[in-house]
Amino acid sequence: METVDREARQEAFEREALVHLDELLGLALRLTGGDEARSEDLVQTTCLRAWERWGQYQAGTNCRAWLMTILRHAFINEYHSRRRAPTAVDYDDVGERSVFEELGPEDPESRFFEHLVDDRITAAIDALPEEFRVAVVLSDLQGLSYPEVAEALDVPVGTVKSRLHRARRRLQSELYDYARETGIVS
Repeated sequence: METVDREARQEAFEREALVHLDELLGLALRLTGGDEARSEDLVQTTCLRAWERWGQYQAGTNCRAWLMTILRHAFINEYHSRRRAPTAVDYDDVGERSVFEELGPEDPESRFFEHLVDDRITAAIDALPEEFRVAVVLSDLQGLSYPEVAEALDVPVGTVKSRLHRARRRLQSELYDYARETGIVS
């Protein structure tokens, strides 16, 4: 009897969870800045945690979202571990050319970036220092609110806003000519 239950569980897991491996790897690559080894480790950790918690998954709900949440938590745990030795970032390196005003209570930049991501923009995001890239990916690509990003990264909301502001300034500076070429700005 136990073998039948295990086989049914395995079939359900393969049918509902493993079909999302490519999407999980894509998210992991975004979060790690294209580091394939770290991304594969994150996906493997995600699958292991999902399998261990498969009994908690509610059949018929959004398995993709459930898996992405597990992956995000796995990444954040790894991020906290790596944060003990932070990467040095020269904040003065951020250019002053901007097509937006400073961040206010609303976040127009997030809405702007979510409709615009292509290979050139993705490469620019991947080139950001990890603390900036993670904030951009969680906020602008995954759609988390400032408080959710702050909670995920275990930093104050003000730090999230600052990182996003600086990251977006870097992206704007780097992508300004591209934005002009494509007609996004005149």
